[in-house]
Amino acid sequence: MKRKIIMLVSTALVIGTLLTGCTSLKNAEEDQEQETMEASEPEADLGNEQDSEDQKEEEEKAAPAVVLKDGTYTAEFDTDSSMFHVCEAHDGKGTLTVENGEMVIHVSLASKNIVNLFPGVAEDAGKEGARVLEPTTDSVTYSDGITEEVYGFDIPVPGIDVEFDLALIGTKGTWYDHKVSVSNPQRME
Repeated sequence: MKRKIIMLVSTALVIGTLLTGCTSLKNAEEDQEQETMEASEPEADLGNEQDSEDQKEEEEKAAPAVVLKDGTYTAEFDTDSSMFHVCEAHDGKGTLTVENGEMVIHVSLASKNIVNLFPGVAEDAGKEGARVLEPTTDSVTYSDGITEEVYGFDIPVPGIDVEFDLALIGTKGTWYDHKVSVSNPQRME
C-alpha cells in the first residue's frame, strides 16, 4: 500500500512538473511575442514622430517670413535661461532696428556679468577670428527709481519668431550655448 501511495505521489509530481514546464514554456513564448510587438511599436511611433517633425519643418519653410519695414520697434527678447535675460526695467524687451532688411536688437542685460556674446555656438566662439559682440554700458532705471549701469548688446536677428543660437561668456571666462528668439515687434512712433 505504501508503495502505491509513493508511486501515485511520484506520478503526480512528474505530471505537475510537466504541466508547469509546459505552461512556463507557453508563457515564455507569449512573453517573447509581447516583447517583440512592444519593441516594434516604438519604431512605428518614431517614424510617425519623424514624419510629423519633417512636416512641421516644411510648413515653417513654406510659411512667409515676417518682413518688417525699415524703422525702430520694441520687441520681446526671449532666452532659454533665467540667468541670461533682459533687465527687469525693460520688461523683457529690446529695441529692434530694421535697416535695408537687416535686423539688430539692442538689449540691456541684468548686470555686467556677461562680457561678450557670439551669434552662433560656443564651440565656434572660441575659434581664432570669431567676431564676438562687444558690450555697451547702458544706464537703466527701475520702477523704484534706482538707476544702475548694466551691459547691453546689439544682436543680429535672423528672423522674427525664429529660435537661434547665441553663445555667451561671463566673467569666469567660459562660453555657454543658449537659444534665443525675438518676437512681437511693435513699431515705435
